[in-house]
Formats: sequence, structure tokens, C-alpha cells
Amino acid sequence: MNDSSFTMSPEWEAELDELAARYPQKRSASLMFLHAIQERFGCVSPAAMEWTAKKLGLEPIHIYELVTFYPMFRQEKLGKYQIKVCRTLSCALGGSAELRAHLCRKLGLNEAEHGPQTTKDGKYTVEYVECLASCGTAPVMMVNEDFYEGVTPQKADEICAKCP
Repeated sequence: MNDSSFTMSPEWEAELDELAARYPQKRSASLMFLHAIQERFGCVSPAAMEWTAKKLGLEPIHIYELVTFYPMFRQEKLGKYQIKVCRTLSCALGGSAELRAHLCRKLGLNEAEHGPQTTKDGKYTVEYVECLASCGTAPVMMVNEDFYEGVTPQKADEICAKCP
């Protein structure tokens, strides 16, 4: 995990110091640091994990364990458009596997690969997610914060065409 490419401005480092001061033990601020870093940089890189560990007086493995355990943390940046396809039962029965496969083929991604995949140009990330809470209108998907119901491959093409 030794990568010195992660830099933090003095102002932002001071904000994180203030955040850490709110906790009785520095290590208790670990998750808050990771959330803040991901929000600012788009992901938590190995260099950011190393920096966080040093800043909080921890071994790097302790930060790495958090980043790899919690699914909300990303080690790589996502695309400009994050396409989330629901994979729970109602959507699976409604065709979400076919929808995801179609999107992967259309965007040049590997439909057999697990986890989020981002196009080479960084425009799209496609991933399966758990329930998007619209079982009666399956299959459903989201593009960033926009929600779509009853998505067919043709409708997915139309949605993607609207992404500049």
C-alpha cells in the first residue's frame, strides 16, 4: 500500500483534525475520515488508506479492513453516470439479468464480471444493487439519482442516449 501520490491541502487536513478531535480516541474517526475522503476524491485509494492510518496512528491494515468490508467504500472512481440495476427477486423475475447483460454489452463491459464496472472513457459505471424498492414495476434501475421503472433494453438505450 505504499503510494505517496495522495496529497491533502493544509486547510482540508485541518478540517479532518477538527473532526478527529470530536472523538475520545482517534481511531473512532476512521469511518468519518473514509467517508470524507471518498466524497472529496471519488474513492479511497491505497495511498489515501495509508495517509488515514498514519494520521490516526493506526496500522494501514486496519483502514484497509474497513474499506474492503463496507460496501459503500470504493477503491476506484465511478463513472460520471452510475447505472444501478436492481437484482432482488422481483426484478430478477422481471428481467434484470437480461437488462444488466444488455447494458454491459452495449457499453463494452464484461457481463460475467461481478461488482461495479466502469467504461474505459469513465462515462458509465454499471453495477447490480440490492432492492430499489419498486418491486411492482420491475425491472428497475437508477442512473445517478434518477429512478426508472419497467426498464426494457430499448428503454435503457433511450435513457443512456440522454446522458451527455
